[in-house]
Amino acid sequence: MGAAASNSSVSLVTGGVRGLGLAVARALHQRGDRVHVVYRSSRDLARELEHEFPERVHRADALDEGALEAVVAAVRERDGRLDHLVHAVGEYVSGPLENCEPADLRRMFASNVESSFLAFRAARAALRESRGSAVFFGCAGLDGLRARRQTAAYTAAKSALLVLTRSLAVEEAPHGVRVNMVSPGFVPHEHASNDTRDPRLWERIPLARPGAPEDVARAVAWLASPNASYVTGADIDVAGGWML
Repeated sequence: MGAAASNSSVSLVTGGVRGLGLAVARALHQRGDRVHVVYRSSRDLARELEHEFPERVHRADALDEGALEAVVAAVRERDGRLDHLVHAVGEYVSGPLENCEPADLRRMFASNVESSFLAFRAARAALRESRGSAVFFGCAGLDGLRARRQTAAYTAAKSALLVLTRSLAVEEAPHGVRVNMVSPGFVPHEHASNDTRDPRLWERIPLARPGAPEDVARAVAWLASPNASYVTGADIDVAGGWML
């Protein structure tokens, strides 16, 4: 625990070796955090990141409670504390409900809601000790509870996650722990769904452009900072006005 003497924050980013999770991990690292990243199956990508996050790359299935607990224990062993949890895990499926299989719906709720519950459960004691924060990932427009023609199963899971996020925010507030959500819109990147790459949809975004991973990362970094010390239970759309 030689690095524990540092005053910099310690952050844990699940799903942190690719896509938006990696953008968040890099933004937190750039500001000076000691960042740990977790991956499940992207072993080659994880190896490439060892030089960026030395001794802070972990493998775990986000639906394996014991594995998540082991990661948190490793973080505390390496750096003495845990200040911020960013859970950038959650599978995606699109298409009308008539084409949605029961297994698809179960997978959406497991990967988006259950994994978030388990990640926070594993990190709760450490976050209470540091009076830290957690950030989960939603999708644009959740507060409107609007019907979705192509993403109903996915959005239903993210809506459940928003309720979980706000419930955790209320429950953890007496312990000084803040819990929030960031909800991206169209953010094309190498590992994004093809849905995000449709220029016809980009034309309907009020700010007239798709988002960049860095847009999302900056929002997460703000929530996981003293600048947001009075913000909890929030769902921040990073979507250029999409779904307004």
